[in-house]
Amino acid sequence: MGQRDKQRIRQKGQIAAHHLAQEGAIAITGASSGIGAALAILCAFPGARLYLNGRDLQRLEETGQQCRDQGAQVRCFSADVRDEVAMAGWIESIAAHGDRLGTLIANAGISPAMSGTATGSGLEMPATTRAVFETNVTGMLNSVLPAMTLMQGQAVIDDALRGRIAVIASIAGLAPLPYAPSYSASKAAAQSWATAAASRAWKDGIRLSALCPGFIRTPMTDKNRFRMPFLMEAEDGASRILVAIAQGKIRYAFPWQMAALAHLTALLPPALTARLMPQ
Repeated sequence: MGQRDKQRIRQKGQIAAHHLAQEGAIAITGASSGIGAALAILCAFPGARLYLNGRDLQRLEETGQQCRDQGAQVRCFSADVRDEVAMAGWIESIAAHGDRLGTLIANAGISPAMSGTATGSGLEMPATTRAVFETNVTGMLNSVLPAMTLMQGQAVIDDALRGRIAVIASIAGLAPLPYAPSYSASKAAAQSWATAAASRAWKDGIRLSALCPGFIRTPMTDKNRFRMPFLMEAEDGASRILVAIAQGKIRYAFPWQMAALAHLTALLPPALTARLMPQ
């Protein structure tokens, strides 16, 4: 992607961020680094109200301070998304501070490289598999479900809208990766749930989106030891995500080359896919 294309995408992301900020506060999980931090920084400007969550308080505060320097009002909340009570309390605190929750971006997630090691046979450790599902699926629901409840009680604005929720899944959820079974399956569950729940959420005035990015340069992908085609910078990925949220897309996979490859791979026999893809 050329520099001009990147500039155009980032400009669209900024426009989308301003649109979302007009609808209410923006809450982001996993904002300590990577895509979450890039999303927060893109949404930071005078008048924006940001609620940022992350496990690493020091890095979260660094993101928060950068957003404040850009003129945004920021509240940071350090908690593990697997903590159901803490996450529900965080969502409820948004209303307690007198803010309307306009958008929740459930971005927090981990990969096997972040959560543990493999067994001698190359299979993921049982604890690794559980940790990935608890964070990427249960952790996602721990912020999304209370946000849906909160939004259902909010006043309707334009187009019968009460709020927006975005679940950050992955293209790996559309085409399972043999070398990352728990990550692929957890992201498949996340995007499948969001896509299935979208129509009923719409009736309640909630725009629910599943975003499925390809490879984005983050601390998580920096640990990968394989080729990552169409690798994007975090700011480019975040810009595409914000545009898709503002447009109310139910599911959006990008870049298109990776999305097409994922759909094609899903049509192949599993035995053939296992032979073609790195292990």
